Amino acid sequence: MENGRVLNRSLSLWHVVILGLAYMTPMVVFDTFGLVSEMTDGHVPMAYLIALVAMLFTASSYGKMVRAFPTAGSAYTYTQKTMNKHLGFMVGWSALLDYLFLPMVNALLAGIYCSALFPDVPHWVWIIGTVLIMTTVNAMGVTISANFNSLLVTFQFLVMICFVILIVRGLQLGEGTGEVFTLQPFFNPATDLSAIVAGATVLCFSFLGFDAVTTLTEETKEPRKTIPRGIFLVALIGGFLFISVSYFTQSFFPDNTRFLDPEAAGPEIALYVGGQFFQSVFMAGIFTGILASGTSSHASVSRLLFVMGRDNVLPSRWFGYIEPRRATPLFNILLVGVVALSAIFLDLVTAISFINFGALIAFSFVNLSVIAHYAYREKKHKTVKGFWSYVLSPFVGILCIGVLWINLEMSSLVLGLSWAAIGFCYLLYLTNFFSQQPPEFQLEEVREG
Repeated sequence: MENGRVLNRSLSLWHVVILGLAYMTPMVVFDTFGLVSEMTDGHVPMAYLIALVAMLFTASSYGKMVRAFPTAGSAYTYTQKTMNKHLGFMVGWSALLDYLFLPMVNALLAGIYCSALFPDVPHWVWIIGTVLIMTTVNAMGVTISANFNSLLVTFQFLVMICFVILIVRGLQLGEGTGEVFTLQPFFNPATDLSAIVAGATVLCFSFLGFDAVTTLTEETKEPRKTIPRGIFLVALIGGFLFISVSYFTQSFFPDNTRFLDPEAAGPEIALYVGGQFFQSVFMAGIFTGILASGTSSHASVSRLLFVMGRDNVLPSRWFGYIEPRRATPLFNILLVGVVALSAIFLDLVTAISFINFGALIAFSFVNLSVIAHYAYREKKHKTVKGFWSYVLSPFVGILCIGVLWINLEMSSLVLGLSWAAIGFCYLLYLTNFFSQQPPEFQLEEVREG
């Protein structure tokens, strides 16, 4: 193999799970609680349960595709190998919209939160500082990034444990429902199922992260076994945290009457539950979550860019370069850092609009790839088990993602289609108006270790 095209296999299952949870951000449960509580009339944990079940179908599809194609390209590679190289490029290009701009969103959030706490410091100072940390940690190597995220995720877990303890004490003193164990947050006779499903469509985006670990496939030991396990563990652990924490929060706040701003209820929740000191600790947990998500997503997108560069669909000299000492796609890491600095000039609504379109494109085509590869090509759908695994399960995943497509914000759709149009024009240039196939790196050249 040409030197400089190989990533080192150093990640264990624990590293993969930590990076996935860091990307997911466990404390994101508080960002949407007030909004979804209002939508579901006080049934956030039930909405999370539905969202988890829906996401597990797509998580299963990712696991199947990793076993077939253990490379770092994720949805880009799966679509390219199972359906069409041109389509694979478009999926990879669209997925970049999610992966490439998430570090920028996290840098922007860091600037917003820190500016609120320290209004005399310009917000751009916090953004630049956050981007420098994310870029430096990733440039030092993926194992360093995983260990760094271990500390950040552990701190978030500790904050959430303290939060639950304070909630239980409050419930015992008669706050909220006054009961530590109650079915009220999950179901009551007046439950509107359609409202809960609507809430679940919002919460599905909290699970973004289980898919990102597939971009670490070429740096993981025994990837065909480790990555599928990691995908499910990230989804299940994240789902358990979301459901359990939202359950206790909903028990303490059966409705939204105490919130001044339901769409940004996190700081108010912390204040009511634990007072000003705990609110400060809680905000530290929020910031560490932002930094962890930014660092992990920074690592993921640099690997996706690397695979597209190695394939020569992006300029190989830059995007396919691996720094030999630390075996990192250094140029890509630096590029993502530069893109993240655009947070200085963007508002949060615009920044978030960049993300959802790319994620839904990736999810949709991973489910389709399972059917195309295992059912159409491999003909493994002829038994009951095969039909369930390779046709029905990914089809249900497609239906679940379809619900998210229907509820996608118009701004996300417009920005996503505009980004896709740019990619399509580039693809026309790359293939001389489809007169030739996009270049492709040979899969068998990637050593599995």
